[in-house]
Order: sequence, then structure tokens, then C-alpha cells
Amino acid sequence: MNHCGTQRLETERLILRRFVIEDADAMYKNWASDDEVTKYLMWPTHTSIDVSKSVTEDWVNSYTDEKFYQWGIILKEHGDEPIGGISAVHMNEEVSMVHIGYCIERKWWHKGITSEALKAVMDYFFEKVDVNRIESRHDPRNPYSGKVMEKCGMKYEGTLRSSDWNNQGICDACYYALLKSER
Repeated sequence: MNHCGTQRLETERLILRRFVIEDADAMYKNWASDDEVTKYLMWPTHTSIDVSKSVTEDWVNSYTDEKFYQWGIILKEHGDEPIGGISAVHMNEEVSMVHIGYCIERKWWHKGITSEALKAVMDYFFEKVDVNRIESRHDPRNPYSGKVMEKCGMKYEGTLRSSDWNNQGICDACYYALLKSER
């Protein structure tokens, strides 16, 4: 893998960029404090702006590591305020694999925004970082997340029963992946 860190990406409707400290308010307001957004995630709903500030500070400090990939999702028509985030939540260098996670503000669900962001990040990882495998997973009670993966060309690989956990407790995990050779 040829790590080059979180670089600015742009699509037709989106800018994917590094978070800055000033994004903490938007993170808290737009998605991190919403129990519906965090329902199937592995991190707890933020209970105060201080939690969002702490997370944002950690991310900003981590950008010095070229193996750290965390983007804010900016809808161009909405200004410079992030409406969500997308990141490499796990990597396995031995098999050249990244696992991607994402979430966005509820009012932007079902508009193709997450798929557009995921596609841009997948292209970046295949073309710039030279990964061989990109994977993601979702709780089967959250099928729309799987639709995002399918829309980006990922193939369903199976469901691992009681193999994961999220804010709902122990759960099944539906895995999707795409190999560089399948693009």
C-alpha cells in the first residue's frame, strides 16, 4: 500500500476534506448527537459538544499520520459545513485491504450522497493508495447501508451471525467487498 494520507477529493456534488477543529459544532449538530444516525454505529451518540470537540481534535492531530484516512463530507450547495464523515476504520496491510465506514446527517439520507462519497473514497484507495480490497459491513437491520455498498459496485460476501456489535448490542454483520481487479 502506498499511504498518502487524507487528501482533498471532489465529486460533482461533494468535497471530501480533512476535518478542522471548527467542524465540531457542525458534527454535533448535524449527525453525532442524533440517535437515529448513530443507531447502528459502534461509537456512542455524542451527549455534548465537548465530545464532538474532543473527537475532532483527535482527528486533526492524527492527520500527521499518512495511514490515517478521515474525511468530512461537504455538500457543495450547502457551504463548507460537513454533513457527515467517511473513513478507513480498519486496515490490513498484509492483504492490502481497507475497511470503510461512513455516516451522514439524517436529512440527507436517500439522496445518493453517501454513495457518491464512498465511490470517491474507493477510487482514491484503488488508484492512489493501491489497495487490493475494499470492504465494508452493516447490521442487517440497516439495509440501506448495504444499498450504498451495492451502488458502488461492492459484492455481497455473506452474513456473519452474532459476530459484531453496535449501539444495539451484539449483531450480525453483512459483508461487502470489491477487489481492484473487479473495477
